[in-house]
Amino acid sequence: MTTKSIRVDSHEIAYRESSGSGSPVVLVHGNSFSSRIFEPQLQSQLGQKHRLVALDLPGHGASPNATDPAATYNLPGYARLVAGFAGQLGLEDAVFVGWSLGGHILIEALPQLPRAKGVLMYGTPPIAFPPDMANAFLPNPAMGFSFNPSPSAEEADAFCAACLKPGLNVPAFFLEDVLRTDGQARAQLAASIQPNGYTDEIVAVANMTIPLAVIHGEHEQLVNAMYLQTLHMPTLWRGAVQIVNDAGHATNWEKPAEFNALLEAFIAS
Repeated sequence: MTTKSIRVDSHEIAYRESSGSGSPVVLVHGNSFSSRIFEPQLQSQLGQKHRLVALDLPGHGASPNATDPAATYNLPGYARLVAGFAGQLGLEDAVFVGWSLGGHILIEALPQLPRAKGVLMYGTPPIAFPPDMANAFLPNPAMGFSFNPSPSAEEADAFCAACLKPGLNVPAFFLEDVLRTDGQARAQLAASIQPNGYTDEIVAVANMTIPLAVIHGEHEQLVNAMYLQTLHMPTLWRGAVQIVNDAGHATNWEKPAEFNALLEAFIAS
């Protein structure tokens, strides 16, 4: 699939687009990954039907590193960029899908996306001030590697493995993406997770007026399912977190048929 690019403010943003022309969907990847994680959606029948667009955040994938890391590699910086990207490509009324960090970015971007049809997120536990990391996330040592500016090959591999259900082989591009990511993207993101560094996400989801779908892999190794159940999410699609059996953190990659069916149903609703 050909990678395209557009300029958003001072950033050159790479993106991939499916062949479909139906209802638009914007796909936002997680920390240290890229649009390649969405191949099972872009190349699927869903992608042939709908216009799916997956971008590479600055410092990730095929997008150049940020020239101003401190202003870019944080939730407000990413949110402005995603909103600007959607505006430039005429995707303001899309369904927005966020994986892990991508979901946090979309929560941050909600005020800048007033025409969004809905938000689907997975691997994303909304957090408040101060972030209740001990309850929102499971006690997995690989979590810390996601904020390390210079992880070793072994640490990067452990982080990639934690993004899948236990026992699955890590695809080669997972490790390639993690090692390619600008180390400052991880360091600056970690530094920004502090009061007033991002929107109170628990308040944001409680005040949402558009549909919110939440998907969770049965064998998730990073996000605590019990924590998600405690949150007040009045626009929660189908009234419950959607559990995908036999999947982990990268639900869309591990179980694409099940994930695509949920996304298709959410678009239709």
